[in-house]
Amino acid sequence: MAFITSDALAETGYVVLDDHDQAADPAEWLDLEYVPWRSSGITRFAPLASYAGDLECNGFWNHTPPRTDKHGVWVEPQVALAPTLQARALAPGAAVGRCRVIELQPNEYADAVYNLHQDDNNRLNDEGTGWVVRGYYNLTDDPDSMLILRSDRFDPATEIRLPLGAGSRIIVDTQRFWHAVWHRGSAPRYALITSWTSGPELDAYIAANHGDPHPATVDLDPAFVDAAQVELHRRIEERRRAFEAQGIVMEPPTPLHI
Repeated sequence: MAFITSDALAETGYVVLDDHDQAADPAEWLDLEYVPWRSSGITRFAPLASYAGDLECNGFWNHTPPRTDKHGVWVEPQVALAPTLQARALAPGAAVGRCRVIELQPNEYADAVYNLHQDDNNRLNDEGTGWVVRGYYNLTDDPDSMLILRSDRFDPATEIRLPLGAGSRIIVDTQRFWHAVWHRGSAPRYALITSWTSGPELDAYIAANHGDPHPATVDLDPAFVDAAQVELHRRIEERRRAFEAQGIVMEPPTPLHI
């Protein structure tokens, strides 16, 4: 028995929706309480929905009893400050798992490539139920920043770069892609990240907002990409040696794709 997945994501694994008029919304994310949580760079998170409605970000499978990333409990003091953000997370009508605002400090392209990671949204998910994907809403206007997706962590030829202007909306199967954000601004970037369960509700929401599986992507100088690839492997090798000095065996070296 297979999972219930979104037809809109079947081909490419991601869609870009119509931009939202972010200028019409209040900047509720500035009023929220943030907690440290390491992600793709120097980050903090403001949880809106969590495993039990507490101010924490851990995967639902790391609690007792463990469960998949579905049916999160709203953090009441937070959603009282951010009813617009909560409404946006609820808009598809799909089940919401974790929901939080991310604060990301400016970084370099090489940092983002090094921080590429895959999510584990569907741990403990039962076949025959909806596959969990992630929705990204950019809250600040960061047109020079981009969400980076790779189907192969070490192969830049698989890289997709999606710009992050104010109100940009992207839905991604983040268990399918290695992903991170290259934030080129001078101030923190804020975005709403919501775990949604695939099904007819999410499909209808994507269709209503003209989800595009083939949006325009950002081009980069190949030499610039190659330099970041070399830096990626340098950092991985540096980490491997540091761990092996402590008797911890890391992954073997991976060939460069340049």
